[in-house]
Amino acid sequence: MSDFVLDPRLAADSVFVAEGPLSQVRLMDDTRFPWLVLVPRVAAVSEWLDLDGGQQRLLLAEINQAGNLIRAQDGVQKLNIGALGNIVRQLHVHLVGRHDGDAAWPGAVWGSGAMVRHTPGELADEVASWQQRLR
Repeated sequence: MSDFVLDPRLAADSVFVAEGPLSQVRLMDDTRFPWLVLVPRVAAVSEWLDLDGGQQRLLLAEINQAGNLIRAQDGVQKLNIGALGNIVRQLHVHLVGRHDGDAAWPGAVWGSGAMVRHTPGELADEVASWQQRLR
């Protein structure tokens, strides 16, 4: 894991929240959706199948934990989970809380309008809130 380097696009679009057993937990800087991204700290991995069995199990446990926390957010009716990798090849898993009438409903969040970034104060508050929930 020591050779792990975060993709610059992920770094630009999200902010660090916490370290999980395998992954960085990051908050997408978009106020339109409750949206976490898990990025396994494994060098040169682009597909789930590139992880060994133990790493896959750790990532699944992290997905379950983060997904349940997003589902518990007010107004979340549906959890979208995706690991596309068409633009950012580095393996990362998106967990997005959705609801009828949200900014991209019923389509995918990717490519649906411009990100609405948090103010610095709001972003700090969101990160602190997620850090508390992930404990």
